[in-house]
Amino acid sequence: MTLAPRAVLVHRTTEYEELLARHGTHGQAAFFLSSRGRSVEEVAERHHRTARALAEVAAAVPLSWRRTRLERADLDRFLFGPEDVVIVVGQDGLVANAAKYLSGQPVVGIDADPGRNPGVLVRHRAADAAKLLPAAASGRASADELTMVEAVADDTQRLLALNEIYLGPPSHQTARYRIGPDDDTYTPEPQASSGVLVGTGTGATGWLRSLWQQHASTLPLPGPAEPRLLWFVREAWPSPATGTSQVEGSLGPADRLRVTVESDRLVAFGDGVESDALELTWGQTVRVGRARERLRLVA
Repeated sequence: MTLAPRAVLVHRTTEYEELLARHGTHGQAAFFLSSRGRSVEEVAERHHRTARALAEVAAAVPLSWRRTRLERADLDRFLFGPEDVVIVVGQDGLVANAAKYLSGQPVVGIDADPGRNPGVLVRHRAADAAKLLPAAASGRASADELTMVEAVADDTQRLLALNEIYLGPPSHQTARYRIGPDDDTYTPEPQASSGVLVGTGTGATGWLRSLWQQHASTLPLPGPAEPRLLWFVREAWPSPATGTSQVEGSLGPADRLRVTVESDRLVAFGDGVESDALELTWGQTVRVGRARERLRLVA
């Protein structure tokens, strides 16, 4: 028997809900914000816009479908199925948060607060859901296949991200490592820096672009669907023992950047989610490159 599609509505706790959880009442939250020169009304209105968008999307789910709601904090404990249609209601970053847990399910990004989000990944309005969901479930909806990046450690730990993977110290200390192509004929360069960032074309609208500008790089930024990555070293430090000649580069579909740890502890995390990180110690090697998974984002 073929299962009916399941609509998975992904959202995150709003700032207003977090304030109520911390302060107990609307009045206490209002007092707290006013003492810092902010108005609770603005925060509450954004919460209500998100709630209305969620309600409108939920009402658009066909009656024959199964459905569930999923908070961002529970993504790593949820088992997505092949018949799922994932509807992300919120900000662009929430799509990236969900992407690493998917394996080809179509994703519909709904902008819950138009005008405040760039709309790179949450491309649609809640009113579009009734038309988009059946098309996404049947495969008729046009979708972009967005490139993702992975980091694989020599102890089989693996990390997946849509925008970028950062490898570096968990604090403001210096990261020490050896870096170079994943090629035994190449002598890797020892470096001391603030870390290494490897990003995709989707990430080129955020942190990756910032480093690209800081480096005044002449490397062309990749498009979101291009199977090409860029990497940059942050604040490499020259010394008698460490170099700065390998501070940026491009990775093709089969290329890997190899980093061997020479610090007591480094971490690798994706898309800014530090709570879900690879823990790396002295002597470990991690390889970073294009992932086989791609995000199917309904256009």
